[in-house]
Amino acid sequence: MAKSKKKLPLVYQPVGLVLGVVSGALAGRAFRATWKAIRHEEDAPDPLDRDRGWGEILFAAALQGALFAVARSAADRTGAKAIERSTGIWPAKDKGGRE
Repeated sequence: MAKSKKKLPLVYQPVGLVLGVVSGALAGRAFRATWKAIRHEEDAPDPLDRDRGWGEILFAAALQGALFAVARSAADRTGAKAIERSTGIWPAKDKGGRE
C-alpha cells in the first residue's frame, strides 16, 4: 500500500497537466466573456496601454487572476476526487496540496 501512495502523485501528474490546460482555456474564455459583459469591449486593457487608467488595468488583472484561480482549483479538486474514486487513494502527499 505504501508503494501506491508514493507512485500515485507521479501517475496523477499527466491528469493534472491536462486538467490545468483545459481549465486555463476555459478560464480565458470566461474572462473574455465577463470582460465583454462588464465593459462592452472585446479585449481587456493591456497594462502598457497609455490610454487606460490604473484602476481599469488592475481591475482587469484581479478579475482575470480570480477566474484563473477558481478554474484551476476546480480542476485540481475534480481530478483529485476522480483519482480517489478510481484508486481509493488521495493523490496529494500528506494533507498538503501543490508543492
